[in-house]
Amino acid sequence: MDRIDAEKPLPELAEHHRDPHSYPSGVAFLDGQYVPMAEAKISVLDWGFLHSDATYDTVHVWNGCFFRLDEHLNRFFGGLEKLRMTIPHDRAAVAEILHNCVALSGHRAAYVEMLCTRGASPTFSRDPRDAINRFMAFAVPYGSVANASQMERGLHLAISDTVRIPPVSIDPSIKNYHWLDLVRGLYEAYDRGAETALVLDTDGNVAEGPGFNVFAVQAGALTTPASGVLPGITRRTVFDIAKGIGVPAEAAPLSRTALSGADEVFITSTAGGIMPVTRIDGKAVGDGLPGPITKRLKDLYWKKHGDPVWSSPIRYPD
Repeated sequence: MDRIDAEKPLPELAEHHRDPHSYPSGVAFLDGQYVPMAEAKISVLDWGFLHSDATYDTVHVWNGCFFRLDEHLNRFFGGLEKLRMTIPHDRAAVAEILHNCVALSGHRAAYVEMLCTRGASPTFSRDPRDAINRFMAFAVPYGSVANASQMERGLHLAISDTVRIPPVSIDPSIKNYHWLDLVRGLYEAYDRGAETALVLDTDGNVAEGPGFNVFAVQAGALTTPASGVLPGITRRTVFDIAKGIGVPAEAAPLSRTALSGADEVFITSTAGGIMPVTRIDGKAVGDGLPGPITKRLKDLYWKKHGDPVWSSPIRYPD
């Protein structure tokens, strides 16, 4: 299709060119153009598809503002450097592209992703240095790990015996698409009647879940796994908020027993923020209700979305 003008809104995008598959309403950027999500395609020969050779980051928009965009950009560009990938856009240009994707979509609450794949080689070479790295971005409606009912009464988790890919194999600070271990854990959780899963690290301690970190609250203090996990931006935000209100928080090994016996448990993700957990492996956490510290942190987290230090407004077309 023709290039979308970043200066003009496109209200018809949500219904544009529906195909047999279902695509969310949104706008993507690739190959220098802004296009509807249904037209955002990559080659089946792209290393990102064939080998999960890619890095990405996701940031959310709430009430028309990005939340902690700088932190997400830092992590994305750090991943590019560690994977020896290059893109034809500097930090300011990527921020502008993300703003445009959201503005053109019209979403006031959005899930926004920036990503780079290794790309494809014109000769189908197996040498990754021959691949042409490919940058893309998109904005779709905001989604959460927990739905409204789960957010209200708390998620039900199962701790899988699946072991997360160890840091000696894949640097967890590089956000990536290596999810087969997490998907395996999810199916184990579903088979046990749970709604989502946590997997273990190589020492048998709790690591993380599919797209989220986990915190245990015991005697008024917070503990989150220290190793083998993505250092999430929402996880970091919890540390920042906790420090501001005098709640002790640390990253340390977290055993299955300690997690199951905690007073409160919650998970954190860009997709949902701070979400309570009230059952683990079929047993109630604490009194089986979202706890007071979880609720306080959650309330403060959403209030922070109005803080101009952490939020940046989208420039929507008039």
